[in-house]
Amino acid sequence: MEKNWTKRDFSRVLALAGGVAVSRRLLPQAPPVRATPSERTLKIGCATLAWNVSPPSLELFGQAIQEISSLGYWGFETVGPMLEALSADGALARLIEKYELPLKAGYMDVNLTDPSMRKDQIARVQKVAGIIKKHGGSYLVVAPNGRRRPAPFHFPEHKSNIVEALNEYGMAIHDIGLGAGLHQHTGTVVDTKDEVYAVMEAVNTEHMRFAPDVGQLQKAGTDAAKVVKDFAQIIDHMHLKDFSNGKYMGGYCPLGMGVVDLESILNTVEEAGLKPDVIHELDRPPNTPMTAHATAAFGKAYLMRLGYKFRS
Repeated sequence: MEKNWTKRDFSRVLALAGGVAVSRRLLPQAPPVRATPSERTLKIGCATLAWNVSPPSLELFGQAIQEISSLGYWGFETVGPMLEALSADGALARLIEKYELPLKAGYMDVNLTDPSMRKDQIARVQKVAGIIKKHGGSYLVVAPNGRRRPAPFHFPEHKSNIVEALNEYGMAIHDIGLGAGLHQHTGTVVDTKDEVYAVMEAVNTEHMRFAPDVGQLQKAGTDAAKVVKDFAQIIDHMHLKDFSNGKYMGGYCPLGMGVVDLESILNTVEEAGLKPDVIHELDRPPNTPMTAHATAAFGKAYLMRLGYKFRS
């Protein structure tokens, strides 16, 4: 099943840029809620990714924080380079205070396959973890390095290094006082279902938990809802993303417009009782016919339909 969303499709939701007071007919017609928890307890945040923030775009980052806050999300996540760039002169702290939007987590790429880089990588993750902790966050999401191309990548040859690196990074991050989780990622050394299971069944989950991106799991040909169910007891952070295999957004799409069983995933997470940080995230390349604010507003409307509450 796929949906190749066109500009006409996206134009139907562009009006959401001003808020979420939208006709029910604009929302995806999902089946009735299944095994809904008696009360939705997760407080869902939003990542700055859709705003395409990158150093030194302070103005764009400020816009992202303002819009995420105005929509009532419970917090935000951003990438390591932005955290490093904005923390030195106090800009990050000022924006958090101005818009009363707490930092939940940071995200960074790490090398898992080259042991010669391990020492420098540990210093780097501890630096970013320290910045996150200083600004009130509690989690560092670690994403693997990419596969070397054009040479084929043989996962079994690298598994031991991947597991060892994750264990060491997890312990280093815990030494700073933060939680840490592996974020499997498209095109990296931990991507497919078999790779995810092999790694997460081998790592020391006391230090390195699972922080999946459900849209990217689906993109890799995996049943994201099943993976979340299988690993629910070690998931304490998650990127909530939908996938349609369409033309825009790297094949991703606003929540509820794709094939990821988001409702089942959220039900599983609620029932596990761990109350992980769930962060709505969406890739948004420059040619996307929908603003970042509109995608976040549409996501909010979808989540409210499932019973989630947002800040007033």
